[in-house]
Amino acid sequence: MPAELPQLDLDLCRQRQQQLLDVLEAAKADRAILTRPEQVQYFTGFRPHHLMAAAVCVDADGCLLVAPNEEPTRHAAKRVATFEAQWLCTLRQDQERALAKSLKDALAKPASRLATDNSAAWAELGVTSTATVDIEPEILQLRRRKDADELAMIRHAIGGTEAMYASAREIIEPGITELRVFNELQAAAVETIGEMLSGTGNDYQCNSPGGPPRDRAACDGELFVLDLGPAYRGYYADNCRTFAVNSQPTDEQLRAHAAIVSVLDHVAATVKPGVSCAALFAEAKAMLDEYEPGSFHHHLGHGIGLYPHEAPHLNPSWDDTFQEGDIFTAEPGLYNEALRAGIRIEENYLVTADGVEQLTRFPTDL
Repeated sequence: MPAELPQLDLDLCRQRQQQLLDVLEAAKADRAILTRPEQVQYFTGFRPHHLMAAAVCVDADGCLLVAPNEEPTRHAAKRVATFEAQWLCTLRQDQERALAKSLKDALAKPASRLATDNSAAWAELGVTSTATVDIEPEILQLRRRKDADELAMIRHAIGGTEAMYASAREIIEPGITELRVFNELQAAAVETIGEMLSGTGNDYQCNSPGGPPRDRAACDGELFVLDLGPAYRGYYADNCRTFAVNSQPTDEQLRAHAAIVSVLDHVAATVKPGVSCAALFAEAKAMLDEYEPGSFHHHLGHGIGLYPHEAPHLNPSWDDTFQEGDIFTAEPGLYNEALRAGIRIEENYLVTADGVEQLTRFPTDL
């Protein structure tokens, strides 16, 4: 754990506010009101508690943060308004209405055209203008290119996964339960990250493509898929390793592992700005179908950041292309009964001007 934990740079938050003003100008709007917690954090550096509402308002007068209960000690807003999210420590269930009143009282005049990520809610609460425009797609596009402070947050989260895999390598053996593996891996991540996690991964099962941990003992010959996504202050890591429970993978498991690694090598050699994500998916699927047609049956990967699945989408359901500054995962997998029950390996990458930087370094051997 580093002596000082990384956090968002308030000057970079202010730069992101300026980028939001450019979005407003293009949308012919004179104010933005955003309520999703990840947007509040992205533009102000303040991460709301997951049970409390908050909002950020940006217009020509600067950035107004509406925060629960009291002004945060650290933020990039020009002004702060507060509302009572709790009464005698009891969480209110009408926080959004209280927030809206505080926001309305803090604004000098209504907007003639309001940009928002939740226009229906603001219209109901009576604080919108007569005209609203949804700018969430533009904000999500801004969030694709990770700034240096965001990259540091994600690297820190990835460090948690490396500690989790090191622990897994030590403790996985026949007889250990999935719940025990889950608990020990969470402890390793918390110790390394230095505080409580704000998210975790999906898959902690053996003899299965994935799922939540069960009170089930791992058996000799099975594979244990660990798809880990610890989040640090809202920023997600997401990577996967697969372990042979008895540390002695079969020839068939090694053959599937080699096919998966060849896809990851192809991703690292191929991706650069402008490359089609759907085309990369098709290439990866063709490579994995050479092992066994139909054994790869999910997306190839996705972006990560303040949400577990962001753009770019390595998925034929989207028409995305890679952009410089993207942080994405690639997670080829193969699944059948002979593998007991599958292998998935997932790496994290940063798209650079002419290729990728791999952010995950833990060994991939079974």
